[in-house]
Amino acid sequence: MNDDALAQQAKWDARYRDSSVQEAQPAFVLRGYAHLLPAHGRALDLASGLGGNALFLAQHGLTTEAWDISSVAVEKLGDFARQHRLPMVAQVRDVCAAPPAAASFDVIVVTHFLERSLAPLLVDALRPQGLLFYQTFTTARIDDTGPPAGPYRLEDNELLTLFRDLRLRAYREELLLGDLKAGWRGEALLVGQKSP
Repeated sequence: MNDDALAQQAKWDARYRDSSVQEAQPAFVLRGYAHLLPAHGRALDLASGLGGNALFLAQHGLTTEAWDISSVAVEKLGDFARQHRLPMVAQVRDVCAAPPAAASFDVIVVTHFLERSLAPLLVDALRPQGLLFYQTFTTARIDDTGPPAGPYRLEDNELLTLFRDLRLRAYREELLLGDLKAGWRGEALLVGQKSP
């Protein structure tokens, strides 16, 4: 790993050191659109953290890989998966340096992680009719949740542009319209499907 990746690893290791896998929850995009998941196949939770998405996918019968730069998170998640005999492998991986191979997954889930250069590689990594579930922070926000303004936040409708080669199955981005005390704010989600 290069120096930037090592710094990121140290940052995320510190964040996850006092956290538990049992605290991890699947993302809104995955819970809300779980009915679109295939009955079997290979799934990837990219930038998995403590694996809320990975655990959800494995519990739904998908052979799941969880990749994260944090060795602390990966060790905790791997131990949990082994103890509960889940069809899941957790791996320390700098996804920018080692993205997924072409046509290798039926489902890819990415939440609260944004590296725009990976977008075409994620599309390529899907098998025919594979699904991408993506959810992350937007520049339009009503509180301090998530990263500060800058490159780790989506612009208006940016997911639609980044994944324009996928067939749209679901999209949600409420921005700052209407009653800001209601709805789902500060994030965008997309479910896209690769052509057969």
